[in-house]
Amino acid sequence: MTALLQPPTQPPTQSPVMPPKTSRKQRRAYRALQPTGWGIVGRWIWLSLAGILSFFPFYAMVVLSLKPGMVVELPGSLLPFQDISFEAYEQVLAGQNILGWLGNTLIYSLVSVVAVLFLSALAGYAFAKKRFRGKEVMFWSFLAMVMVPFHVTLIPTFILMANLGGVDTYWGLILPSLANAQAVFLMRQFISGLPDELFEAARIDGAGEFRIFLQIVLPLCKPILATLGIFVFLWHWNDFLWPLIIAKSNAMFTLTVGISSLQQQNVPLSTMLAGSVVALLPIFLAYLIAQRYVQEGVAGTGIKG
Repeated sequence: MTALLQPPTQPPTQSPVMPPKTSRKQRRAYRALQPTGWGIVGRWIWLSLAGILSFFPFYAMVVLSLKPGMVVELPGSLLPFQDISFEAYEQVLAGQNILGWLGNTLIYSLVSVVAVLFLSALAGYAFAKKRFRGKEVMFWSFLAMVMVPFHVTLIPTFILMANLGGVDTYWGLILPSLANAQAVFLMRQFISGLPDELFEAARIDGAGEFRIFLQIVLPLCKPILATLGIFVFLWHWNDFLWPLIIAKSNAMFTLTVGISSLQQQNVPLSTMLAGSVVALLPIFLAYLIAQRYVQEGVAGTGIKG
């Protein structure tokens, strides 16, 4: 009875676990990562300067495209609200084949994005989740293509396309870019992190491999597909060398090749800059649409064993 009336004893206090000793270099690095008041101000200043320097070429391109017929004088020509005119844009859209070049670039970029994403997802799923003889050798041999410069294979690729009749055609423009080793690598790394239990459960329910790919793999790969789609779209939209070689007529030019050809026609600088602004807008819109997936997709493709 007396034992029940006694107050409960306090549990013995345990001394807090001290963190392991760190070296002076590690403590200095840790303190450097903790911004102070002046450190925050300094970082803000440096980031602001970096942002201004990065944005300045685009600002100059837009401002100078709105001032046709003027002699470029710095810094007076960069003032934004003086002598603004849309005459250069009217000349680009009416006098040049800019809309045809824009259509060619859209076909080249969008078809390439869809084909590269589908093929790289198929290959990434096979390399990540399927077992077959020679898988590792085949994967790393395919990945070794990244170390081969494009200029080395340029002439053999053109000869092959010319023999197949692909010069000055859409399929000759698109076909050589579909084997993308970087895209296959990113898809393989992302799919490797997906749990195997999902695929085993689908097989038990009677789903075939292609159904698993369409209904499980692709929906789970939306972040990396969006990220990779932006990258592939930018690569093809800004591509210059291969479209210059494979296209022989003005009607098959892409935007990069077409705008470059304006230099040979003594076109004013404002007109060329207006064409560059028109070429930039689809890239900007594409990034705005898929920007929320980009960071998640890049973070999910960490290099695994």
